[in-house]
Amino acid sequence: MLFNVYYWHSSQNISQPHIFTSFSYLWLLVLFARFTMHRQRFIHLQIKLIMPTIEQLILLTSILILLGIFSSKLSARLGLPMLVMFLFIGMLAGEDGIGKITFDNVNVSYAVGSLALALILFDGGLQTSVKSIRLVWKPAFTLATLGVLVTAGVTGVAAAYILGIPLLEGLLLGAIVGSTDAAAVFSLLRNAGIYLNERLQSTLEIESATNDPMAIFLTVGLLQLLMNPQASGSELVLLFFSQMGIGTVVGLSVGWISVKIINKIKLLATGLYPVLVAACGLLSFGLASNLDGSGFLSIFVTGVVIGNHRFVFQRNTFLFHDGLAWLSQIIMFVMLGLLVNPSSLIEVWLEGLIIALVLTFIARPLAVIPVLKLFGFPKPEIALISWVGLRGSVPIILAIFPFIYGLPGANLIFDVVFFVVLISATLQGSTLPYVARKLNLMQQPPLIPAATLDITAVDQIDADLVEYTLGDDCSAVGRRLSQLALPDQTVIAMITRGKSVLPPRGSTLFYADDHLFVVLKPENRIFLERLFSEKNAPELEPIELPDSGLSLKGTTRLNEIYSSYGIQIDNGDDRTLNQFIYATENEPSQNFVIKLADLQLRIGEMIGTRIVTVILEPTKELES
Repeated sequence: MLFNVYYWHSSQNISQPHIFTSFSYLWLLVLFARFTMHRQRFIHLQIKLIMPTIEQLILLTSILILLGIFSSKLSARLGLPMLVMFLFIGMLAGEDGIGKITFDNVNVSYAVGSLALALILFDGGLQTSVKSIRLVWKPAFTLATLGVLVTAGVTGVAAAYILGIPLLEGLLLGAIVGSTDAAAVFSLLRNAGIYLNERLQSTLEIESATNDPMAIFLTVGLLQLLMNPQASGSELVLLFFSQMGIGTVVGLSVGWISVKIINKIKLLATGLYPVLVAACGLLSFGLASNLDGSGFLSIFVTGVVIGNHRFVFQRNTFLFHDGLAWLSQIIMFVMLGLLVNPSSLIEVWLEGLIIALVLTFIARPLAVIPVLKLFGFPKPEIALISWVGLRGSVPIILAIFPFIYGLPGANLIFDVVFFVVLISATLQGSTLPYVARKLNLMQQPPLIPAATLDITAVDQIDADLVEYTLGDDCSAVGRRLSQLALPDQTVIAMITRGKSVLPPRGSTLFYADDHLFVVLKPENRIFLERLFSEKNAPELEPIELPDSGLSLKGTTRLNEIYSSYGIQIDNGDDRTLNQFIYATENEPSQNFVIKLADLQLRIGEMIGTRIVTVILEPTKELES
């Protein structure tokens, strides 16, 4: 531009002083510079309006997360599951809502959703005990495989007829909505104040955590058939077994190795231990997925293995992953809410409603009732499990698969699946407490569970530091410390009552809401749970003694043993174990055994003639 101005001025045969010419060029230069600056500002403004900066994205994300957190309070008042509230927030912030945020990137949604779901399943595994898995693994795994297959088949045939689409596409839709959602089930059962018996709750949780591989297998298999009709059935069978088998093996292996590493490694920053555990879980997910296994099953199994072992900074790790799982739920459901356009849901509301009703009232009961009858579940429990077929993030994430595969009818499938999830979560989630009460399956809230505090050198110290909070019906309430028949080598380190700290003495009387900090051996935990975390039943059932037995001080009285554990020795009088044994044997020695009806007393330690410890253990045959 400057060159053109100079050329025009030179071509005009105008006689002007040199100084005027210089000022003319200088003025033009300043004018051009100002124009260029304004143009750059305009372009920069346009870019900011079209494409948000990272600062704006952070601000927007934080606002959506805060809205998700605050909506949890509203969720309880409205009786709606929190996942529904999170979805609504995403929809309100979306293109058709008040936020006008345009988001349609299915690849990002799939990646973020998969990561979030993996972290939720990992947290669920950390909180799942092996005891509950042993209790219900047969019905839960049957529902997670055969149950999903039946649900998908019935729903898929109905969807093909209702939507007027080919049968394979209908079955694909049925496969996508065939699995219950772990995030929804965990959230509803563990955080909504719904208390069920252990077998019933464990069945629901473990089914929801392990049925994703079956749904993924059916979804991917049907997509391969739709996109490549020449695909062989043997490939699909191999896909199923690789998903389940590799996922399980990798989960067990990584979990076992992770526990060894966590307890052996010495990190300088204690805050890295929860991060290390999370990294081990994600490693399990990644390894299994890259080996053609189920990453979701693998990370859940890894969580179970790690969560059922003792490791350093365990309590902090559990708290960290609980918060991480909540953050993952909020991000995942809000993002999935952004992905859908509410206006497109209106176009399929009638078909989606009919499919949701078929899924809830026909397909789910047909899949559940025969299986649970086979395993002897009573009718009320069968009815509740049939009703708790909550759909959530997994179907929506699987509904993204048709977009990735390039299926022509992907938009219709996604909109219908999203509507079905909304109906399922709203209808079934909000009515679960009512249905459970009507079926007389709701139980009283349990006593506040014990919290294991962190002992750093857990690999060097064979002891746990546990915090107990005494409930109103706790068996220890109203009794003195000296009357509790505590196992040997168990120490009550501190008692807090309100704002006061009480020194533990034999005369200390326990009240409800007292906080006890107890140092105990891991094998004695079952006895402390009886004392501090179980209700005081009128007819005390005898505690089941482990093979290692129960070691008590020789000064423990027989009636205290009965009132603490339901174990009756002789007539349960107020004699001590020391006095009882000397009444039976004049000169007892160490390892001397008194055999009773269903247990035996063995002297563990003596100092001179004084019996220091006595071990109560199941009856054993004396060695010859």
